[in-house]
Amino acid sequence: MIVAAELERPIRVTSGPAIQHAGDLAAVLSSLDEGEVLFLDEIHRMSRAAEEMLYLAMEDFRVDVVVGKGPGATAIPLELPPFTVVGATTRAGLLPAPLRDRFGFTGHLDYYETADLVTILHRSAGLLGVPADEEAVVEVAGRSRGTPRIANRLLRRVRDWAQVHGDGSVDHHAAREALALFDVDDAGLDRLDRAVLDALCRRFAGGPVGLSTLAVAVGEESDTVETVAEPYLVREGFMARTPRGRTATAKAWAHLGLRAPADAPQQSVLPLGDDGPGRLGG
Repeated sequence: MIVAAELERPIRVTSGPAIQHAGDLAAVLSSLDEGEVLFLDEIHRMSRAAEEMLYLAMEDFRVDVVVGKGPGATAIPLELPPFTVVGATTRAGLLPAPLRDRFGFTGHLDYYETADLVTILHRSAGLLGVPADEEAVVEVAGRSRGTPRIANRLLRRVRDWAQVHGDGSVDHHAAREALALFDVDDAGLDRLDRAVLDALCRRFAGGPVGLSTLAVAVGEESDTVETVAEPYLVREGFMARTPRGRTATAKAWAHLGLRAPADAPQQSVLPLGDDGPGRLGG
C-alpha cells in the first residue's frame, strides 16, 4: 500500500490461494489499469500454471488465453499495460527460483523494536478511543513478540479488561492484570510456549527430544508446536534445535525457575531457515 501511495496509483489485492488456475490470473491481469499495483499475498501458494503465466506477464506484459479444447484450441495473446507486482510470502523456499529471480527487489521484513511498537500502540489506542498511559503501552509492547498484529490484539484485550474491571482507561495495573489473565508472561510467552518448555525441562530433563514426542507431551499436533511455538522460542534462545532433537537452553530453565544442568546450551544452535516467521516481498 505504501508503494501504491507513493506511485499515486490504485492497488489490487489478491492472494495465492485465490489463484488456482491460469484463467484466474489472466482475469486479474487483463483488468489492471496502467501503472496499477498488484499485491499477491502468500504468493507461494499459487498454482504452477498461474506461475508460468506470471513469468510471461512480468517480462513481456502479455498473457496467452487459450480458447477451446483439444486440436481446435487457440491461444489468443492479450497485451497488458505496464503494472507493478508486489508478492509476499513467509515461505520463500517454496517459491520457484525463476519466479523469485524475476522480481527486481527482494526484501526481508524483520521484527519490530519495542520503541516502534510503542508508537504503533499509541496510534491504535487513539483509533480505539481508549486513554492509555506510557507505562501500559510499554508493557504491552514488550510482550508482543516484535509483531504489530500481536500488539494490537493484546491492546484490545487490555482495553476489554479495563472496561469491565476498571474505569475504562488503560494503565499499568490494567495492562499487567489483563495480560496475566490471558496467560501472556513478561517474556511474551503464552500457555503453549510455557507448556513446551515445561515438558522439555521437567519431563525430558532438557532433551534432546524429538518433535513428535514433545508435541504428544503437550497435547498438540506436531505442526502446531513447530509453526506456532517453536519459532519464537528458538529466536529468543529458550530452545535449541539440534540434529538429535530439541533441547532446552539455560535461559529456559531460568525462566521456569529451575536449575539448569551444567551441559545446558546457552543459545539456539540451528537457524529456522527459509520457513521462519519473516516475510519476503518482491
